[in-house]
Amino acid sequence: MTELRKDPIVGRWVIISTERGRRPQDFPREKAVRQEGFCPLCPGSERMTPPEIMVYPNPHPGGDGGWTLRVVPNKFPALRIEGDLGKAGEGIYDKMNGIGAHEVVIETERHDLDIFDLPEERVADVLRAYRERTVDLMNDERFKSVLIFKNQGAAAGASLAHSHSQVIALPIVPKRVMEELTGCQDYMRFRDRCLFCDIIVQEMEQKDRIVEESGEFLAYCPYAPRFPFETWIVPKRHQCSYEMIEEDQIRSLGAIFRRTLRKLNMALENPPFNYIVHSAPFRSGTTDFYHWHIEIMPKLTKVAGFEWGSGFYINPTPPEESARFLRELPG
Repeated sequence: MTELRKDPIVGRWVIISTERGRRPQDFPREKAVRQEGFCPLCPGSERMTPPEIMVYPNPHPGGDGGWTLRVVPNKFPALRIEGDLGKAGEGIYDKMNGIGAHEVVIETERHDLDIFDLPEERVADVLRAYRERTVDLMNDERFKSVLIFKNQGAAAGASLAHSHSQVIALPIVPKRVMEELTGCQDYMRFRDRCLFCDIIVQEMEQKDRIVEESGEFLAYCPYAPRFPFETWIVPKRHQCSYEMIEEDQIRSLGAIFRRTLRKLNMALENPPFNYIVHSAPFRSGTTDFYHWHIEIMPKLTKVAGFEWGSGFYINPTPPEESARFLRELPG
């Protein structure tokens, strides 16, 4: 039977419409296809990108070059780092200059590998690079937040096939993060506890929506998911910001992140997907009530008129069924 479920964090309602199709084979296949030919992110093409900001050298250099990970400025940035904010108003309208930082994390020197194909320690390198870049960018007083995300496959917004993700520092706080902050702060006022910490406890007790679990992290399908097989990864210890992650956590996160992505890839046969790291704004004083996390969203359904008009999402797959299917797969 169709259900309406309310997201406890932002208060958004989701329609779980089971009549529309439920299991992975019920969705049309739109695979993330790897393009061949010249690639500006491959070894030997370093001159095709702006000068690197950070590089992890290859301890065993050979045919694949002298590095395993590079971070470079985006050649076509959404925001530019030079200049001042220039905040201004035009009557009731507000504006500012497009100031920020837009960086590309080239996750591997290998064109033929995706992030979930890498060994655990190399996935941990990607996560470590996210932390290092966040720590550096937060030193710029113009920036209020950072958004870390990956687009996998053209249908998910990727313009290059070589495995990469992006880091954008913003002079504002994204609306989605603000909605989460508001919901978490309201919960803290009412219960005097972190909402995400309570979600972790309840999910571990019920076990119906758990996909993977380690000593440090929990991967689960949220109670009111917007999309089929949407999966979140949260740290069990309370931390509001991604830059607070410690070295032992990075290694643990690399392992569970890789297993979760491999399960999704296996279940859905190489789907396009996005993942986003949600972290507290810089210098925001949200230590007590917010909890950083990663949201992974396979691209299986389309957002259409009802979703845009209502703010609701229609999801044909109950999260309990998604989690059960993923749990049974090897990672």
